[in-house]
Amino acid sequence: MAELETRELEYFVAVAEELHFGHAAARLAIAQPALSKALRRLESRLGVKLLERSSRHVALTPAGEALLHHGRHALNAVSAAAEKARRAGDRHDHLRLVIKPGGDGNLLSGILASYAGRPDARQVDILFGGATDRADHVRDGRADVALLYAPFDDMTGLDHETLAVEGRVAILPPGHRLASRSEVTLADLAQESLPRWKGVRWTGAPEARPGPEVADAAEALQMIRLGRTIALLPRSLAQPLHPDLVYRPVTDAPTSELVLAWAQDDRRQLVASFVAAAADAARTA
Repeated sequence: MAELETRELEYFVAVAEELHFGHAAARLAIAQPALSKALRRLESRLGVKLLERSSRHVALTPAGEALLHHGRHALNAVSAAAEKARRAGDRHDHLRLVIKPGGDGNLLSGILASYAGRPDARQVDILFGGATDRADHVRDGRADVALLYAPFDDMTGLDHETLAVEGRVAILPPGHRLASRSEVTLADLAQESLPRWKGVRWTGAPEARPGPEVADAAEALQMIRLGRTIALLPRSLAQPLHPDLVYRPVTDAPTSELVLAWAQDDRRQLVASFVAAAADAARTA
């Protein structure tokens, strides 16, 4: 059976994510020819072509797509194994929670208060992640738990507790044709341009057109103010709303869930106690 070395996998994932050998080489701090040679060796040993190359273009083959998907999780697992081994020897470990700024559904204060009242409570360190990387924080051991939104975040390898279920709203510039409505439907959004969130699978309205790619809510709001797109978001992520924008409930949009997630193989009492406290706080919110 062909073996796959961690370093080679890191090289491949960097190229697959950048789709540019020069950018990947700079990210990895190695020479570009060495990177290219390493990946050709990898393709030869695996017996499949992972990348389509030309002087102007790099693209993933179906085999490359598969290796990127599973390779990311494999690298996360290696990193998590080292981190969990280190933390297992720390008797005074803190609990680390990763959230997106403003992405707690106004539940965080109650959750922390509920947890602080438990006899086994530890110090909670709050980490801030981006729009798409919080689940990876948990998978690779940088965080113990994360507040995520389903179906937007990738829940692969994670267990979760649902804390809140909420509807979605359309965020619009004031002059938009739908801004005068009190509520809208998915059919009303047909052929509208909705942003593509970097690193997130398409979750827009079925008949909407994928619009500009954005990395976070700040970029999305700027595009909405410029009239380049509108957005369909969980209600809690639309508050507080920018004064230059309006939001309207989308009555037939699928609901979204605010969840507390942790690694499937994490059975520590530290995590279980925090999950129980968060569930208690959510029920009484």
